Amino acid sequence: MAKTIRLDIVTPEKMAYSEDVTMVIARTTSGDIGILPGHAALIAALGIWPLRVITENGELQISMCGGFIEVQPEKITVLANCAELPDEIDLERAAAAKERAESRLRTASPGIDLIRAEIALKRALVRLRVKEHKE
Repeated sequence: MAKTIRLDIVTPEKMAYSEDVTMVIARTTSGDIGILPGHAALIAALGIWPLRVITENGELQISMCGGFIEVQPEKITVLANCAELPDEIDLERAAAAKERAESRLRTASPGIDLIRAEIALKRALVRLRVKEHKE
């Protein structure tokens, strides 16, 4: 059995990540899954949560804002609206987005879309978590 599996993460703008990895841990809308080389085929929707990528050099977390994951025994493909590596995350911008979303949720005035504010808060928290995990 192969020791690695190819992981490609694709967003509308770019190929965000493409490497051979030893394991991927993803949060799907049905729960967390761990994917090793030779995993059974599956397709699942991803939650807003860090994608944990294990390589021979250690663990890398990638900020994901939802999407879909397709697993084949020799390849994992993630299609996402956004995916950010720790070095791509602007910590100050993520913190400002978190404060803005929290403020919108606190005020909850009639013109505020609460679902949108909750999603923005989740994205900001995931970015902060991924950035802080690296440092």
